[in-house]
Amino acid sequence: QVQVVEFGGGLVQPGGSKRLSCKVSGNINTIYDMGWYRQAPGSERELVAKFYSAGHLEYSESVKGRFTMSKDTEQDAAYLQMDDVKLEDTAVYYCYAEVVEWRNGNYNHVDAWGQGTLVTVSS
Repeated sequence: QVQVVEFGGGLVQPGGSKRLSCKVSGNINTIYDMGWYRQAPGSERELVAKFYSAGHLEYSESVKGRFTMSKDTEQDAAYLQMDDVKLEDTAVYYCYAEVVEWRNGNYNHVDAWGQGTLVTVSS
């Protein structure tokens, strides 16, 4: 069974930095897209950054120039470097992976989500 776990949330001051990590595990055949999403209180979940399997990387306008997403394909991991954070970056951050897993003799396509990690920006 595919699992996604995020690490690194916590409290950060405005203007500060924080790095989130995401690890995908299970009987993985292939990982296609990987991305970071976030959900602030009272708001819908929104895209923060995403690597597409076609090769390009997309950022939301609100984080462009401040956040950097990277990934380690050998480790099935992704990272989000958050710099110059703002109060409005406070949210639960979720890692997403589009995975093909080998299970019960079949390849299964799975949209896998982590449980989320809370980032609070406050002075």
